[in-house]
Amino acid sequence: MTGVAADFPADVPVQPELVTLEREGDLVWLTIDRPDVMNCLSFPTLRRFRTLLEELREDLSIRCILIRGAGTRAFCAGADLKERKTMPDARVPHFVRNIRALMDDVEAMPQPTVAVIGGFAFGGGTELALACDLRVASEQATLGLTEVSLAIIPGAGGTQRLPRLIGKSRAKDLVLTGRRIDANEAERIGLVNRVASADALEAAARELAGAIAANGPIAVRAAKDAIDRGAELAMQDGLAHEARCYERVLGTSDRLEALAAFAEKRKPVFKGE
Repeated sequence: MTGVAADFPADVPVQPELVTLEREGDLVWLTIDRPDVMNCLSFPTLRRFRTLLEELREDLSIRCILIRGAGTRAFCAGADLKERKTMPDARVPHFVRNIRALMDDVEAMPQPTVAVIGGFAFGGGTELALACDLRVASEQATLGLTEVSLAIIPGAGGTQRLPRLIGKSRAKDLVLTGRRIDANEAERIGLVNRVASADALEAAARELAGAIAANGPIAVRAAKDAIDRGAELAMQDGLAHEARCYERVLGTSDRLEALAAFAEKRKPVFKGE
């Protein structure tokens, strides 16, 4: 086995129906399709999700990836606790490694990612949202890193990504209490970028993704890299990384197209070249 498949025990089944893919022009929607269990992450779900991301990573004609949960009740309720309850002890480390790896896979995608949070996002569900570049939530959404209430801690990046996003003190408030917050508080503290009514959620997410997709795709990927890597470096090192990212766009046809479109007072047509 090679790639993602090699990370899973041989008896974890391939079940394409657990995470579905829908192409919409330059955009792709990935849907966790387990609404009966609040779209929680089982071993087979993780395998399907990571396999799709592995495939999409190479398709640079995709300009933005939107991630959502099926139904209106939940975005993702985290790990499948019923599965975990019956899981042999020797298997647990494999599961934990793969749920962590899923979040790393999402964060490392070259294309921007948008979490579309239509309901509950607890534990690993909030960690999945944190791994995305941007987050749009419905007014009915509820988020929380609730692991301490189960006598564990966030183990899929929550203790690291949350403080980097909203600050250490606010992150401790949420993680140490395990409390759940609504979409308005999440937006106020910077955990969520935009809030929309439940009926307008997908339209709001599509508008955000479309605004990203309308720009030069090579430039968007370079800007994402400049922010993601540069933000973890000292200022001078970050500036040097930004300069390297800038160099990627200088020789592109898209840059010349943008200049020509400006001079001709028309909308540019970017081809990702």
